Amino acid sequence: MIRFSKVNKWYGEYHALTDVTEQVSKGEVVVLCGPSGSGKSTLIRTVNRLEEIQGGEIFLEGRNVHSKGLDINQFRTRVGFVFQSFNLFPHMSAIDNVCLAPVKVSGETKAAAREKGMALLDRVGLAHKADSYPQQLSGGQQQRVAIARALAMEPPVMLFDEPTSALDPEMVGEVLNVMKSLAKEGMTMMCVTHEMNFAREVADHVWFMDQGQLIETDKPDAFFSNPRSERAKRFLSDLRSH
Repeated sequence: MIRFSKVNKWYGEYHALTDVTEQVSKGEVVVLCGPSGSGKSTLIRTVNRLEEIQGGEIFLEGRNVHSKGLDINQFRTRVGFVFQSFNLFPHMSAIDNVCLAPVKVSGETKAAAREKGMALLDRVGLAHKADSYPQQLSGGQQQRVAIARALAMEPPVMLFDEPTSALDPEMVGEVLNVMKSLAKEGMTMMCVTHEMNFAREVADHVWFMDQGQLIETDKPDAFFSNPRSERAKRFLSDLRSH
């Protein structure tokens, strides 16, 4: 579904991604972990071209994501993205946030988009908040609306960039539960998260990054019980000591 081949990214002199090569299969859940500044968020942002790359190639469903002739807006309808800070439109209700792209981008009628949008809000447990505005919702509710909005375009891939790190601890579970249900339904997902229990329970593979490099990838049980690299051992040891 997604293939990275020798991906390189610089910010000026800073080498943010170095020769990243790996792939995500259809229906697979990959959790990216590693210390802050290791390149995790940068890597998933290259998948829908929120970040450009300076070397290598990325393919999604066989299409070269960074090719010159790509219609970016059309392409992005195939990739749902959930941000750390929700990024809902504050002047629009929950249901209008969810319906905006299907109406504006796909040309759906407002009635059809609203019907689908209500079903999506129901799916994330928020049908009763359809007419509420973001400032009337808790952080966890806002993030669940953001997930519903990302799903509205029926993307085959969902990317999550630290979706719970801006939330109070008691709200984390409600967002992770929605992500777990998506995984059970077979959604292809890449998640940058510090929630290691989620990684243990839900991930098919864990990718460990440090200093812009993909250091190791493994199944969760193997990664958490017996990491191969010294850097991953140190990372997990620091996590446990906290």
